[in-house]
Amino acid sequence: MRDTIRLVGVRARGHHGVFDHERADGQDFVVDVAVEVDATAASDSDDLAETVHYGVLAEQVVAEIERDPVDLIETLAERIAAAVLTHRAALATEVTVHKPQAPITVPFTDVSITIRRESAVRPDDAAAGESDQLEEGA
Repeated sequence: MRDTIRLVGVRARGHHGVFDHERADGQDFVVDVAVEVDATAASDSDDLAETVHYGVLAEQVVAEIERDPVDLIETLAERIAAAVLTHRAALATEVTVHKPQAPITVPFTDVSITIRRESAVRPDDAAAGESDQLEEGA
C-alpha cells in the first residue's frame, strides 16, 4: 500500500544558477515534496518513528536549498530527493523545485522541474532478502 505525505511551498533563499548575479544575489526557491510511505504501521502504533517526520523533512529541504550553489535546479532537485530517501519509511519521492525569479526575458509565472525517485531498498526486497537468508541457513 502506498500513502503520501506532502509538503507544499517550502521556501528558502539559495544562490543557484548559471549566472554570476544569481550566485551573488541569490533568489527564492520553492519546493514541493511528495513522499510515498506505507502509513499502516504508523497509524496502527501511533508512533512517529514509523513514518516520515514532516517537520524534520521541511528543515532538510531548506538546508539543501541553502547549502553550496549548483548551476541547475535539476541538481538541486536530485539533492533534495536524496535527502528525502534517507528516511527509513520513504519508499519513493516526487520533488518539484520552482524558480519563480528565473532570469527569463519574457513574462512568466514560474519555472520548475519535477523528478521522481525511488528508494534503493524496498520493504519487499528486504523481506525477500531475509527469507533468502533463512533458506540458506536451513
